[in-house]
Amino acid sequence: MKLMKTLSLAALLACAASAALAHVDTDGVRRGAYLARVSDCIACHSAPGGKENAGGLPMDTPVGKIYSTNITPDKETGIGDYSYEDFARALRRGVAKEGHSLYPAMPYTSFARINDDDMRDLYAYFMHGVAPVKQANRDSDIPWPLSMRWPLTLWRWMFHDDGRYQPDAAKSAEWNRGAYLVQGMAHCGTCHTPRGVAFQEVALSEKKPGYLTGAQLAGWYAGNLTGDAREGLGGWSADELVQYLQTGRNRYTAAFGPMAEVVHYSSQHINTADLSAIAVYLKSLPGAGAADVAPVRTGATLFFENCATCHQANGQGHDKVVPALAGSSAVMARDATSLIRVVLEGGVNARTRHLAWEYSMPGYAQQMNDQEVADVLTYMRQSWGNAASPVAAGDVAKVRGIVADGAHQK
Repeated sequence: MKLMKTLSLAALLACAASAALAHVDTDGVRRGAYLARVSDCIACHSAPGGKENAGGLPMDTPVGKIYSTNITPDKETGIGDYSYEDFARALRRGVAKEGHSLYPAMPYTSFARINDDDMRDLYAYFMHGVAPVKQANRDSDIPWPLSMRWPLTLWRWMFHDDGRYQPDAAKSAEWNRGAYLVQGMAHCGTCHTPRGVAFQEVALSEKKPGYLTGAQLAGWYAGNLTGDAREGLGGWSADELVQYLQTGRNRYTAAFGPMAEVVHYSSQHINTADLSAIAVYLKSLPGAGAADVAPVRTGATLFFENCATCHQANGQGHDKVVPALAGSSAVMARDATSLIRVVLEGGVNARTRHLAWEYSMPGYAQQMNDQEVADVLTYMRQSWGNAASPVAAGDVAKVRGIVADGAHQK
C-alpha cells in the first residue's frame, strides 16, 4: 500500500509538471531569447567569470559604484517570484518588486518604449528560458546619504516618460522598426546621449536636440551616431553600418572598449532585417557635431614610429583588419576619451560568428608619456582630411588615472 501511494504521488507530480510545461509559451520563450539579445541583458547582468544573468557586474556612476542585479528566475536571490506586472514595472518604471527605486544606470528610460507583446515574451524567456542561479545581490558602494533611494522617485517624476513607443505615420515601417529598437530595447541613447546635471539623458528620441550626439561614460566616450560628416556616421552607408554591427568592423573603424562587448553579446546576434531597420533610422538623423577646427600637424614622428606600420602612412589601415584612421568618426569624436584609452591600453576587436579571427593592438602606456600620447593623437585627428580639436596632455593624464584605477581593482 505504501508503495502504491508513493507511485501515485509520483504520478501526480509528473502530471502537474507536464501541465505546467504545457502552459509555457515556448514560442514566446524563443522570441524573448532573441529580444534579450537585442537588449544586451547578459553584458550588464553578468560579472567577469560569473554565471550569465546572475548580476554582480560593477558599474561606475558619478556618486559611486553600483552592481548589477541577479535577473535569473531563482526565487530567493533573483526574480523568480516576479509576476508579469512586477517584471514590466521594473523594466518600464525602474521600481523593483519590493518597492524600492532602481538606479537609472538600469535603462528603464529606454525600456519604457517596449510594447506589451515584446514585454511578455521577455518575461516568458526570463522565467522559463534562463537557468536559475542562487547568488545574492550586492549593495552599492555609494556612501550615505547619497545611497538613499527615495530621491529617485523625484528623479522619475522630473525626467522619466514611461509611455510606449508611438509609430510615426509619416515614416516607413522599416524606419519605425529601427526607431523602436534604437529608442527601446537596444537603448542606444543610454551610452550615446549626453547626460544633464542630474545624470538624465538630455533627449530620448530624435525629437529633441542632443539625441545620440555622443557622451562620456565610465571612462569611455561613446561616439556620435548622427549624420555628422566628421565625427558621426555621415560618411557611412547603411550597409556599412550593418556590417559594423554584425562583425565589429568596417572600412572606417573597429569596435573597441564597451562597444566591442555590445557587438559580442548583442548586435552580432540581431537578424539582418532588424539591423537594416536600425541603420535606416540612424542614417535618417541629421548631423549634429562639434564646430569646425583648423588642422595642425603635430606628433608625425611618433605616428610613423609607432602606428604607421599597421595603420599605414595615409591612415587608411587595412580593410576589415586594421581600422582606418582617415575619415574615422571615432578618431574625430569631439571627446577623445575612448581614443586616448585605446592608445594607453590597447584593444582587441570583437570576435563574432561572422569573422572568427581577432586583431589586437598593443597599449602604449609605458612607451609614451602624456604629452607624447596627446601629440600623436592630435596628429591623427588633424591629418588626412580629419578635422578635430587637439588633445591636451591633461586629458591623457586624466584617462591614465582611470586606467590605473581599473587595473588596481582587478
